[in-house]
Amino acid sequence: MTDALKRLSDEGVAIWLDDLSRTRITSGNLAELIDQQHVVGVTTNPSIFQKAISEGHGYDQQLADLAARKVTVEEALRMITTADVRDAADILRPVFDATDGQDGRVSIEVDPRLAHNTKATVAEAKQLAWLVDRPNTLIKIPATKAGLPAITEVIGLGISVNVTLIFSLERYREVMDAYLAGLEKAKERGLDLSRIHSVASFFVSRVDTEIDKRLDALGTPEAKEARGKAALANARLAYQAFEEVFSSDRWAALDKAQANKQRPLWASTGVKDKAYKDTLYVDELVAPGTVNTMPEATLDATADHGEITGDTVRGTYEQARAELDAVEKLGIAYDDVVQLLEDEGVDKFEASWNDLLKSTEAELKRLAPSEG
Repeated sequence: MTDALKRLSDEGVAIWLDDLSRTRITSGNLAELIDQQHVVGVTTNPSIFQKAISEGHGYDQQLADLAARKVTVEEALRMITTADVRDAADILRPVFDATDGQDGRVSIEVDPRLAHNTKATVAEAKQLAWLVDRPNTLIKIPATKAGLPAITEVIGLGISVNVTLIFSLERYREVMDAYLAGLEKAKERGLDLSRIHSVASFFVSRVDTEIDKRLDALGTPEAKEARGKAALANARLAYQAFEEVFSSDRWAALDKAQANKQRPLWASTGVKDKAYKDTLYVDELVAPGTVNTMPEATLDATADHGEITGDTVRGTYEQARAELDAVEKLGIAYDDVVQLLEDEGVDKFEASWNDLLKSTEAELKRLAPSEG
């Protein structure tokens, strides 16, 4: 069997798993994926934890203990999620050490209800970093308008960050700017820049889902021709922006101080439309210095029949720009699409968080000791 995952890794793409659960940790499955499937990092989000906690009994013992202590549901939730992230970080620690801190990372998200509150996001990021207490953690902060100054502040404190929910090229440039500003703050404070890391999670499949829906509504031959191209074009142009920013004079000054580049991370890489190849957003987004975080189904599909043919990003920028322009010419406004996706992304994570609170509360009640 050809090892597509190894080839992907050799091309400079770090393979991260977009999933985590207590069972995955305790069964040895995560260690196995690191050992056999070239997985070098883990991302989580409220939806992932909601699924993990509501399925199976992996959390019963901890929940029973928390119920006995009569902790609030919010405290219980943070105890559970940070325990998983801490354990996963310990399993990934050898990767972290071997890659000098670049990989071996586990991401945990600030409460999505704080997405439009800069101060609260900063406070929550500090709290999470303290609670998990592992050097190979990334705190996830959404790339909302309020999230941008929070990213600068948190990076400036020396806390490594995964910036999430990036859909637009303009917002992505603002994210890179916020990261550089944070590094400049950290440098002023005399912090060691070589220990601060960041990834920028640029979402892929949701762009096609939304634009394809609008193209289908048009129903013209031109609209049909444009299907399934926008997400890759958007991501490829994001990589072009990454190359520009991290070859600038501003970056050079930070590079001299041993700062790390903020790597683009391809998120939402599970294919939603069955008309497309299930490894589309892996095969077609191969570029050095990137991360691809995959749900397990995409990881398995790539291992089985991924076609890794070298760099599929650089050299495509002109074509990518033409593909986005073609969609715009059909009357589909790019700015409208990406703003909608950001708003929906925040709303979805908030809904998952609320579901998570509800299912955790139900479990605490179920496992509460009878009085006496």
